[in-house]
Amino acid sequence: MDHSGHGMTMDLPPFTLARGLEFSPDLFFLIGCLAGLGFYGWGVARLRRRGDAWPVSRTVFFTVGVLSVALVMCTKLNDYGMVMFSVHMVQHMVISMLSPILLLLGAPVTLALRALPVAGRGSTGPRELLLKLLHSRYMKVITHPGFTIPMFIASLYALYFTPLFDFLMGSKPGHIGMMVHFLMVGLVFFWPIMGVDPGPHRPGYVMRMLELFAGMPFHAFFGIALMMASEPMVGTYRTPPASLGIDALTDQNAAGGIAWAFSEIPSVLVLIALVYQWYHSEQRQAVRMDRAADRNGDKELEAYNAYLASLRARS
Repeated sequence: MDHSGHGMTMDLPPFTLARGLEFSPDLFFLIGCLAGLGFYGWGVARLRRRGDAWPVSRTVFFTVGVLSVALVMCTKLNDYGMVMFSVHMVQHMVISMLSPILLLLGAPVTLALRALPVAGRGSTGPRELLLKLLHSRYMKVITHPGFTIPMFIASLYALYFTPLFDFLMGSKPGHIGMMVHFLMVGLVFFWPIMGVDPGPHRPGYVMRMLELFAGMPFHAFFGIALMMASEPMVGTYRTPPASLGIDALTDQNAAGGIAWAFSEIPSVLVLIALVYQWYHSEQRQAVRMDRAADRNGDKELEAYNAYLASLRARS
């Protein structure tokens, strides 16, 4: 029996982690993940061939980020997510709050700018198009906190608490589009906060922390609302298949608990990354100041000695 026209069976056995992690690829995300790893690997290889270094840690972060997307979209977690609100919420939290952070720590935009060849004079290549996009008005708007924070919040409340979610879950393209939306919203929300890749909006470290904490409480409130509800709130999950052996309200409460708990995980990860960046920024600034002092120190000493010599000459 199909669920919502997706071609996914509703007669799934009761959920276990082992069953959820079985390989069951969504072709769109499988191709996307393989392409992402392929292009990133090409960029790193190109830098290495010309003798440029690229941090191994960035490659590891990006790879784990891609694998986290594959984990929730190319296994039976995706199948169970069609009929279990709790499993779907795991997918949502991972692909919108964990995967973007890992991908951004891999600095894919910086890698692309360094690896893509410069087009000849008078011509436009992929690198020039990327630079044009980064400096466009469109990018300034979608990375501004006045846009990213409301969009981050709306992706929860305006989606799950309106008929829009049931509409998107009614077709495979709708479901894929929704999951891509979750990923993109996470990327544009965390991009200026992480500050690893260049972008049009680059606030200071304190402002980045404020932007981070401005969105997280709404995630927690959303989870609490699901946990405290006295009846199922999302039509798609109101009547789960009998083969799962679950109660819709209990499953919804579990989904709320997952959303509430997940609001803390990215906060900790991003704060660790920000503190690390801030510390190294201060260290680099201190080194620059020491070097400037070393360069100017002799001049100041010479000027002082000349001043003393002039006083002696006058006396």
